[in-house]
Amino acid sequence: MANLNYRTLLETNNYLRSLSDTTYWLCITRTVQESKLFPMNPYMLVSYLNSFYRLPTLLREIDAATPAEELGDRAREVSLKVDTVNAAWGMPAFYLIGREMLMNWGLLRPTDAVDDVVDVLDFSRRFNLAYHRNDGHLTNKEFGDRSQFLPERTLQVFESDLHGVVPGDRLHTAATKLVAQLSQYAFLAHCECRIGLHNSGPYDFGNNRQMIMRDFFDLTEGDYPWLDGIATQLPFNNLTIPIVFKGTNFHLMDDWASFEAEPGYNAANIEAVGMYTSDALTDGYIPVGMDDADTLADTMEQYREILNEATTDLWKRIATWSREQMIDAGALVYSSVGKDFAHLAGTYRQDDWFQVDERVQRFKPLLNDEYGRDNLGEMVGLLGLPHQTSNEYTMARYSDLNRNMLTGIPYSVLSDDDYAPTAGDRFAGSSSLPGKTGLWATSVGRIDIDDYNTRAKGFTPAVLDGGNRYLDEEWVKWNHGTPQADELYRLAQRGSRNIEGRGSGLRRADLPATDETKGSGDADR
Repeated sequence: MANLNYRTLLETNNYLRSLSDTTYWLCITRTVQESKLFPMNPYMLVSYLNSFYRLPTLLREIDAATPAEELGDRAREVSLKVDTVNAAWGMPAFYLIGREMLMNWGLLRPTDAVDDVVDVLDFSRRFNLAYHRNDGHLTNKEFGDRSQFLPERTLQVFESDLHGVVPGDRLHTAATKLVAQLSQYAFLAHCECRIGLHNSGPYDFGNNRQMIMRDFFDLTEGDYPWLDGIATQLPFNNLTIPIVFKGTNFHLMDDWASFEAEPGYNAANIEAVGMYTSDALTDGYIPVGMDDADTLADTMEQYREILNEATTDLWKRIATWSREQMIDAGALVYSSVGKDFAHLAGTYRQDDWFQVDERVQRFKPLLNDEYGRDNLGEMVGLLGLPHQTSNEYTMARYSDLNRNMLTGIPYSVLSDDDYAPTAGDRFAGSSSLPGKTGLWATSVGRIDIDDYNTRAKGFTPAVLDGGNRYLDEEWVKWNHGTPQADELYRLAQRGSRNIEGRGSGLRRADLPATDETKGSGDADR
């Protein structure tokens, strides 16, 4: 439980206000979509309440098994679903919005559940600091809406090994069609929200080129019960597609992992692509179909066919759901955004993350479409709830109004014990959805959850083992070419077609990608 003191509360309220400002900015500047299939506003409100009641207890167990900063180190090395939109922003924001709902209804005071609030935000803050270690910021917003968490050793492998394309060639066509299919399918699999999609970058690839990472998560059998039996021919649950663009400046990569570019995202400007997978059990990125351009095109075309069929199968399954099942599914997608922390720590239990808490069930009759829409709009857009107003002299960061989306913890808790420290740590819940029956698709095959947890508990990636964990980009700058630095880089270079074993002394001019004798369409540029 939290160690309450003045310093702890100062740090908590500082981080809370940053999340409040960022979330408000995201809500008023990003596009908003309403689903014609899912009752999104009701399921979002249910998810926030579920997060409030369950997340503190789950994070304490995870933190005891694997501290949050170690989880941030893991997420920094590969693409995991504990990413910007899910863990770095979504998890603490959803929890805090649930708190706002209960305060608005008069069921909670700002002093109540203080230990829970402090513990959730402390976990989130430590994770974010480690996750963003390479760029030295806490959030994408703090970094000017950029997301550059990958180390040089990984980026050099990408620059060397990605396959060049020109518009209209087979690989270019296969890649653009697969990305479109993945986006459509992941959106549906996640109840028509963006939680299964992630974008990061941009990274400077020289010669007026930038690379962004496009990640797609939970594509087949795994945590979501409704994906049992769906896309079973897909060998991996997660796919990452690095894409290099020419003449395109990605000037915004926000904390929802949305991007803006000038000129806009145009497939005609794609110059190189690749495909990889990673999960809680992989030691770095694993190349998928990367042997040559034809093999990659074959693999992408095959995966697109699998996902096209899976999209149809999933539509048919969802079409049989009741409104209650749609609300439960959407709410559980949202409230489980931190579930992959449990996979990394080896503490995952299905019912922890995929039941609606009984304390939340009592509110469902209130949350119809109209109330859900209006309540959400007041709370995160208009900031019209009475308790969101501060004194008349204040001006919030982005709105200039005397209103804040999220409410801080009064410092009076340090001298007054008239508060409830926690919402409780005993769970009871249910779901209207069919239970999970299938296995979990992982990089080591399809396995049951006990095997998954056992493997995760005993696994540490080589680049984070022992003293390697603290060999950061600043250390490399002063120690490149040493045996220790070379060994660190060789770990990332394992499996690279072009620079395996080359060590830490490479510069861009040494990479195959800069060989001017190769055209932009060369298969092994």
